[in-house]
Amino acid sequence: MTTERLYYGDSYTFVFDAQVIEHLTYKDHPAVVLDQSYFYPEGGGQLPDTGTLNDVRVLDVQTRDSDRAVIHVLASALDAKSVHGVIDPDRRRDLMRHHSGQHVLSQALSQAAHAETVSVHMSLDSMTIDVNHALLTPAELTAVEALANRIVLEDRPVRAWFPSAAELPTLGLRKLPDVAGAVRVIDMGGFDVTACGGTHVARTGEIGLIKIVKQEKRGNGTRLEYKCALRSLTDYAEKNEVLNRLAAELTVGYTELSDSLNRLRDENKSLRAELKTLHDQALDSEARDLIAAAPTVNNRRLIVAAFSGRDVNDLKLLGQKLVANAGTIVLLGTDGERAQLIFGRAEDVSLDVVPILKAALKSLGTDRGGGRPNFAQGGGIPATLEQVTAALELAKGQLI
Repeated sequence: MTTERLYYGDSYTFVFDAQVIEHLTYKDHPAVVLDQSYFYPEGGGQLPDTGTLNDVRVLDVQTRDSDRAVIHVLASALDAKSVHGVIDPDRRRDLMRHHSGQHVLSQALSQAAHAETVSVHMSLDSMTIDVNHALLTPAELTAVEALANRIVLEDRPVRAWFPSAAELPTLGLRKLPDVAGAVRVIDMGGFDVTACGGTHVARTGEIGLIKIVKQEKRGNGTRLEYKCALRSLTDYAEKNEVLNRLAAELTVGYTELSDSLNRLRDENKSLRAELKTLHDQALDSEARDLIAAAPTVNNRRLIVAAFSGRDVNDLKLLGQKLVANAGTIVLLGTDGERAQLIFGRAEDVSLDVVPILKAALKSLGTDRGGGRPNFAQGGGIPATLEQVTAALELAKGQLI
């Protein structure tokens, strides 16, 4: 004996009574099969219903392949011959509105953009349709949404039934079913007719606003994310809040935001270029001061400097400017959680700085570092300014 699926004829009943005809275990959870049920089992891209049976939580609902029985997966064991079932109405309404919205949107995609639905995925986070079409143009998206929402606003009646074998070929189904036995058909007020076993609204007006919120390339096709009803309202409210806030901060109307952001981007690009120039000039000045103050050791200019909290990339750039001067050896370091040592020498100096760096790093308790004979760096471990200074003095001692 299998389960009578009451939701086929009525998607709006959320409370019912039934008899338990089988107790079983499903994926390490207790489960039951009922003689009849309004709980929708996962399938066709639609999530299952959740709710309770005699106040025991229904975690999942699945279909058993062997006999098509509906398995109600439970949070705890249920020792009863009869049950009182309660379905989560908000979840059911959300899913069936989106499932009906998908039917309307798939037909709109076919008619307005010649994009045929390949697959569908519905979840509590996102609803997506994959189509065999490259990324839709803005004009195509506008046309698709306009057509879909016209069908919603016309509030057409939705019919769900099992046509006879003789009637089925005459219906012009959008997609032929790959099932054995009776086929359930959903007719969206004459706009879209397709085979489907899911739960659906009674009239298209219940779908609410259909909005495509995102598209991304998937192989040779496209994945479209869409929202309906309360999800599209929430999406609109969130984006409207962001637009109004940005418009207020920039003291413009929301229609002027794009121009304002482009202007800010251009100004930022110009300021960044100017800042880079000034920073480079400051480093040149700092390098000249260090060169001027550096002592000469064995006919080579030796620059040793420890810094606190200096950005390592900034320090590296300073080192590169210093070693561009003939006859120069540079030992630089900065403290912090990821302290760094940077050693280098001019091209006309015959010296391999890597062994000197390794010895200095060892004094800091690490061997992470290396580079070329003329420029090397290492560190990435916590070290105080005093410890960095001591490591530099150790390196300096090998040069004098």
